[in-house]
Amino acid sequence: MQVFLHILNNNIVPVFFLIFLGYILNKKFSLDINTLSKANFYIFVPIFLFTNIYTTKVPIEMIKVLIFVVMVLLFNAIVGNLISRKLGYDTGRKHAFLNSVMFYNSANVGLPLITLVFSGDPYIIDGTTPYLDMAIAVQITVLFVQNITTNTLGFFNAGRSSLHWKESIKKIFSMPVIYAIPSAIILKFLPFDLTQIPIWKGLEYVRNGLTAIALITLGVQLSRTKFEIGNKDAYIAVLIRLLGGPIIALALIKLLGLEGIIAQALMISTSVPTAVNVALIAVEYDNHPDFASQTVMMSTIFSAITLSLVIYLARMIFPVV
Repeated sequence: MQVFLHILNNNIVPVFFLIFLGYILNKKFSLDINTLSKANFYIFVPIFLFTNIYTTKVPIEMIKVLIFVVMVLLFNAIVGNLISRKLGYDTGRKHAFLNSVMFYNSANVGLPLITLVFSGDPYIIDGTTPYLDMAIAVQITVLFVQNITTNTLGFFNAGRSSLHWKESIKKIFSMPVIYAIPSAIILKFLPFDLTQIPIWKGLEYVRNGLTAIALITLGVQLSRTKFEIGNKDAYIAVLIRLLGGPIIALALIKLLGLEGIIAQALMISTSVPTAVNVALIAVEYDNHPDFASQTVMMSTIFSAITLSLVIYLARMIFPVV
């Protein structure tokens, strides 16, 4: 119960507060969702990725974690394809469904959740948190892969509903994020420190604003969304994301021989709700935005319960020696 209340108070409530602000703001002023979407994908997301990649040092132990995250993505894609084919989805619905199960909220839910879990009981030893740095390194690796794929493959998937695959690829290369990632990697190896230049503080302001602007934008979209209580597709996507995610994670953790803190962090990380950017990408491409928004909202609500269970099971299955 204590874990559940921690997750609810420190992660779920703040997320829904920002979504609620966007919802109310749009009801009063009728904001332009396309302008907000452009601000996200042309300013906030690329700067967020650039600054995080440039400043993050990933330990060599994270190679297995990197392999794990890529494998999770592939398995989710296979499961999503099989189910969408079984249910007879058209191209647009299929790729909206794929995005909702493949891409999860590793930033504004995953990262603070991992920090919260591994800085509290039972991980405090003599007043210190010896496992926290390793858990955060794991989550940064997850975040890195998820952000890159969401903002490349996610765009490609969404574009398939209305564009030829060649046009979808061309669209991806028109997005700043595709250049932010290699630029950050290259600049890491140059003999000067970008964090010392005058504009770096401005970049940090933008990076820190991503969570707020993304959630407020989602709130604006939700205020225009027609919710269907009996939307079977949304429930299926949520079920795969919240329950299928940790099951796939458990199998891959065993396959790769991961243990202890790394195994716990990966199982928890893979169980978070659908990424907010999935809804924003759907809006950007007009690819079933109502379905995507409902999936993000419902998975975030239900994750308050499922995450508590996954955290408990992760501790039991992968004890810290």
